Amino acid sequence: MPRHKTPFEIHVHGQLALVAEATFESVQDALKPLWKYTGAKGLANAASSVYEDEPGISFNPQEHLLQMCWTVAGGDDFRQALDEVCMNLNEIASAGTAIEVTFYDTEFDNEEDDPIEGESRDDFLMLFVGPNPAAIMQVQRDLLVQDLVGMMERHFDGAELGGVVAEVDKLFAQRFDALVSSLEIGKPPRGPGSGFGSGHGGGRKPRHLH
Repeated sequence: MPRHKTPFEIHVHGQLALVAEATFESVQDALKPLWKYTGAKGLANAASSVYEDEPGISFNPQEHLLQMCWTVAGGDDFRQALDEVCMNLNEIASAGTAIEVTFYDTEFDNEEDDPIEGESRDDFLMLFVGPNPAAIMQVQRDLLVQDLVGMMERHFDGAELGGVVAEVDKLFAQRFDALVSSLEIGKPPRGPGSGFGSGHGGGRKPRHLH
């Protein structure tokens, strides 16, 4: 991929339920920004991951599922390809789905004993796609509730957390009402805390563990 600087290994992971009408051609078209980024002439040529133990990108037409467990070398410009892919997948998704994208800084991938000075540029994104904003917000809500309950159950019994879940539901209802009133019902939610979130977190995310 000579036309790109490749300071990262980028791992894309997710399983998407697609509409029954989805074909290999429509999936290939939706994922065009990804395979074009690699310099390939089609999805089949780019579907394999750089790691043999990862299944790469596969489409099951019988179950209407798109599976992605795929690593590619790339740079920050890969984020633009992700933006376009999410817009495209909204058109053929049958349910809201989260897609995990991890950027691994290749300069920190040596196995020597001497530590590398500076901070890793690792990054982690959680992207959301779906047939409509309500479906996207539903999967966002479910993930948030799962994280909150998992964290709070260390200190409280699960039966005590109904009020917390109710407050989360209230916040998402308010966000959906605001989206409708702002006339952006046809656009996917974007921005941190909405449809496209990112964070560095504490320490490096383990590679290839799902």
